[in-house]
Amino acid sequence: MSGTGETGDAAGRVPQRAQGLLFGDELPDLDTTTGYRGPTACRAAGITYRQLDYWARTGLVEPTIRTATGSGTQRLYSFRDILVLKVVKRLLDTGVSLQQIRTAVAHLRERGVDDLAQITLMSDGASVYECTSADEVFDLVQGGQGVFGIAVGRVWREVEGTLAALPTERLEDSPTNGANDELAQRRHARTAG
Repeated sequence: MSGTGETGDAAGRVPQRAQGLLFGDELPDLDTTTGYRGPTACRAAGITYRQLDYWARTGLVEPTIRTATGSGTQRLYSFRDILVLKVVKRLLDTGVSLQQIRTAVAHLRERGVDDLAQITLMSDGASVYECTSADEVFDLVQGGQGVFGIAVGRVWREVEGTLAALPTERLEDSPTNGANDELAQRRHARTAG
């Protein structure tokens, strides 16, 4: 990721656990067996299904619970996938290029979920910078580079609130071969009768 911020107590920066309101608050553990179908992921992230499909096919944000394996199968997105989708949408809305976003997403993939909650992404519209402390945000803004910021922990809470009212699907309860999805049922009904 371009301009990633460095952390460390030797530089006089604030330790991650004591960063204050911009980065603070513990976030809940995630259930890795529960996912969300494409339309639900779109609603929670504020994107179109066309964007979701394109980003999955090009590898920008692929579903981690279940990928599409052919006609009639449903992708199943994790909470973290939807969080990244919403961050990508925010970056696009502010004019960051898709190439820079791909670099940022590749960097975010290397992070654990707990780390994601501690990151603020800053951008000048051309490059994306990672900040993990209030001091780094201040330094970036003071240097004139940061134009806007996305506190990933805050986006986390927004996604969590939105998903609370939307349907989930458990991996073991969902069909893996597409035999029980709506499109497969229509095909079966058409050929059966």
